[in-house]
Amino acid sequence: MADPINVLFLCTHNSARSILAEAMLNHVGQGRYKAYSAGSSPRENQQPNPLALEVLRHAGVSTEGLRSKSWDEFGKPDAPHMALVITVCDNAAGEVCPFWPGHPATAHWGYPDPSEAPGTAEQKLEAFRQTLHAIRRRLELLVNLPVTGADKLLLQSQSRDLASRS
Repeated sequence: MADPINVLFLCTHNSARSILAEAMLNHVGQGRYKAYSAGSSPRENQQPNPLALEVLRHAGVSTEGLRSKSWDEFGKPDAPHMALVITVCDNAAGEVCPFWPGHPATAHWGYPDPSEAPGTAEQKLEAFRQTLHAIRRRLELLVNLPVTGADKLLLQSQSRDLASRS
């Protein structure tokens, strides 16, 4: 089997959407993909949102090893080289990203922040469920694309096309 395609999901704090995407792609990626996540400015001692972890566990997705981290970790020379970097929040999409070794393909898949959902505890949990389902739908399309790690332009084009699908 070929090396997996490395994908980095970016958000501002790396506590909800990017964590959901990392865990879900590692779950549905069938070993063809290895997902990571990071934030442009995670807060000091930032942890994954407990509601994100709860919906992942309820969906049967492993939360082992998930942690909030800065995108600076992935700009270092010894960091895994990414084939694809996907921003999942509009704030991170508008920021100047660091230099990514290997010049990966990029795409933006915007999702509303479920941690900002108003309402009761159950309504907040439902916002996380809906975000996870939306992410999963796109990721299932991604993992079924006929792409190898060497097809950078095709990967970028197809990933950007998925941004218009829900």
